[in-house]
Amino acid sequence: MIKVGVLGSNGRMGTASCAAVDAADDMELVARIASKDDLDALVAGGAGVAIEFTTPDSVMENVRFLTTNSIHAVVGTTGLDADRLKTIGSWTEETGTNVFVAPNFALGAVLMMHFATQAAAHYDAAEIVERHHPGKLDSPSGTSLRTALLMAGAHDGPFEALGVAAGHEGAPGEKHHGVTIHSLRLPDSVAHQEVVFGGSGETLSIRHDSLDRTSFMPGVLMAVRKVSSLPGLTVGLERLLDL
Repeated sequence: MIKVGVLGSNGRMGTASCAAVDAADDMELVARIASKDDLDALVAGGAGVAIEFTTPDSVMENVRFLTTNSIHAVVGTTGLDADRLKTIGSWTEETGTNVFVAPNFALGAVLMMHFATQAAAHYDAAEIVERHHPGKLDSPSGTSLRTALLMAGAHDGPFEALGVAAGHEGAPGEKHHGVTIHSLRLPDSVAHQEVVFGGSGETLSIRHDSLDRTSFMPGVLMAVRKVSSLPGLTVGLERLLDL
């Protein structure tokens, strides 16, 4: 049995994670850590892996505690930029504890990012539209930023900023890694993203919709099962799939 603790257990993703761990035959939920709860309950419960779904303000302190106490971490909290990931990587090297980070745990979202990366090599015009619930703390989403980074790696130079070039007034979105991202925050949304490519006489749209937070749980449980065997810091659920 894998003994699992959940940080952020009173949040949307934390609640879903607790239910998923409870339902898994090979896992035991040994600690539910809500905001401001004592993290020592993870140690007392003998947690070998902790799922971290808190906030950008608390995630680094939490991951530091986990690595220091030899508890492998599966992190879904967004807001981890390159500098923060570098710091977490140094903690894994220092302690020998593994950390897995993913901006999105839905298998379909990972495939959407993979397909968008493949298409990015063939189009010079591309933009991303992402939509989440109003309570999401970061904008653009971690998924859209990760998608833009992967697309940029597959494309030679930045994508065309057609809206600006045509003289349109107003901000057409934020540019990240050479890709324009439009962020929407609307009621009753979970997680939705569309990548739109434009070419001569055609468009290609690659879209994924999470209609319920249960869509993230297979990926979360996959990461919980594998994190102990991963080397140090691992970023992206695609690293666990044969893509």
